[in-house]
Amino acid sequence: MDSIVITGNGPLNGVIPIAGAKNACLTLMPATLLTDQPLTLTNAPRLSDIRTMSQLLGSLGAEVASLQDGKVLALSSHDLTSHRADYEIVRKMRASILVLGPLLARYGHAVVSLPGGCAIGARPVDLHLRALEAMGAQLDLREGYVHATAPGGLRGARFRFPLVSVGATENALMAATLAKGTTILENAAREPEIVDLARCLMRMGAQIEGAGTSTLTIEGVSSLSGATHAVVTDRIELGTYMLAPAIAGGEVECLGGRLDLVQAFVDKLEQAGVEVVETSRGLKVSRKTDRLRAVNVDTEPFPGFPTDLQAQFMAAMCAAEGESVLQEHIFENRFMHAPELMRMGARIDVHGGTARVTGVDQLRGAPVMATDLRASVSLILAGLAARGDTVVSRVYHLDRGYEHVEQKLGACGARIERITGS
Repeated sequence: MDSIVITGNGPLNGVIPIAGAKNACLTLMPATLLTDQPLTLTNAPRLSDIRTMSQLLGSLGAEVASLQDGKVLALSSHDLTSHRADYEIVRKMRASILVLGPLLARYGHAVVSLPGGCAIGARPVDLHLRALEAMGAQLDLREGYVHATAPGGLRGARFRFPLVSVGATENALMAATLAKGTTILENAAREPEIVDLARCLMRMGAQIEGAGTSTLTIEGVSSLSGATHAVVTDRIELGTYMLAPAIAGGEVECLGGRLDLVQAFVDKLEQAGVEVVETSRGLKVSRKTDRLRAVNVDTEPFPGFPTDLQAQFMAAMCAAEGESVLQEHIFENRFMHAPELMRMGARIDVHGGTARVTGVDQLRGAPVMATDLRASVSLILAGLAARGDTVVSRVYHLDRGYEHVEQKLGACGARIERITGS
């Protein structure tokens, strides 16, 4: 099993290209199931999760070709051979549930295993199912699978999500494009990945209004066509690499970065003593104080502070001056990185959904273990500021969401290398 070794060695300087968004691409790929014509995605990230989704679509009979070193995905679902998404693939990744809505909308039936993914809380799929039921789906849960049918096709409906859910909004949005009549989704998620999905679907011929707001109105059409669509910049990878010079010092330009994707996060960075400047190529980030200042954070749905940047921001606060309080409102069990940071000398007190972090003068390198995707990169960031070597094990989590971390940070002067295990 691979591990990554980081030796803290001072400021970082250089440029880091930001990839297409994992969470957007994983949502866009199942959209191929809505049409018998080709769908081409450019600016695709090269990640293990993308390979898993490709494997899942392939198991249904879809064709997925990876072109231009994986940066372009050519998809076609003109001749599906199965409408069953098996546990052996679905268990690897929660986004697998996103094949349910498209399969049901186009074919009127689907059998999809309940999903797996990072162990950061229950993250139930009940909102996905309730939205589809509102559109006329008949659902039966047995032996770990969702058996869904819509004999007469899905029909338009008004549905209000009791809680904001990105995945449920995406599933319902895709299903609604082929439903008969008008669907109105209220209290819908507003994330950039949903806006990106809506733009792609509209290129395919869908009629959607309200993308980026809490109310989506979809007028169902009889069929969708093919399209070519560029995946939006990954705002979580962007925020992660913006934290690298904030923690280690120096100046890094994140190519392709956009303020509108990370404004709430940038507000907290600036409060902590970090300067963020827009350039013609992206965002340039530099720490303007000898030491970061402690800042409080509450995770919220977009446009608030992203839960997927909470672990990385905690790593920064571990070496900041003062005490910070981080409140996690999206997922339970999302402070599993805290004990690992404490192995590096961090002072963290966790009670339920609240973590109180008292900054220390110097973190120390130590052997640590990644517990989930975002936790893994938080430990790498902490290693940039630590004295000595930090060895992060179980980095297969990291490979699910970050491509070429060692090369990107190494090009800016970080001492980081991957040790290949057996």
